[in-house]
Amino acid sequence: MARVLVVDDQFLIRAGLVGLLRAAPGVEVVGEAADGAEAVALAAVTSPDVVLMDIRMPDMSGITATERILAGADGAGPPPRILVLTTFDLDEYVYAALRAGASGFLLKDAGPERLLAAVAAVAGGDTLFAPSVTRRLIAALAPRDRAVESPADLAVLTAREMEVLRLIAQGLSNTDIADRLYISEATVKTHLNRTMSKLDLGSRAQAVVLAYETGLVRPGPAGLPG
Repeated sequence: MARVLVVDDQFLIRAGLVGLLRAAPGVEVVGEAADGAEAVALAAVTSPDVVLMDIRMPDMSGITATERILAGADGAGPPPRILVLTTFDLDEYVYAALRAGASGFLLKDAGPERLLAAVAAVAGGDTLFAPSVTRRLIAALAPRDRAVESPADLAVLTAREMEVLRLIAQGLSNTDIADRLYISEATVKTHLNRTMSKLDLGSRAQAVVLAYETGLVRPGPAGLPG
């Protein structure tokens, strides 16, 4: 049973999301919030597995609310997974939310099946979007004038961990990486988990953002990794 907190400042959108989720098997709506501050307060008392977070709200944005919710996790269990809701594809606010620790994003015009699949995926520990979408998002927004050399921030990683991080940032799935490096998927996950621990990252999306920001991977001329 995935416990979900719904956050949106528009009543009709929020009510529609809540109604859809409540009608779905395997989902429990533990609360709904109309702004970021209310979301932070409700997340602290309801301990949701997933937060559907509107990104643009008055007073406290979804970005700030994401940061505060994840910072306030008590460590007794896994922190909530933040699923950003946005009206626009490739929105700079989405990029900021990923940096803040969000697990992925969902367009508000996504259909019911996509929404429910996204909630199930995120609740299960996956990212919301396919690696190709991650690549397109970060490639469109990351600076394009960084050097290719591995920066000091990544010096704590082993050569294999660096290689796995680079392939993740290029949009490869765990299965693709395992095939490319002739290792098992479990080993890929181990390398990724160690990388995230060493770099103090909370999600795969943050790892992708860091790879682009530090220059480990650069967007190519067509918007794909070079």
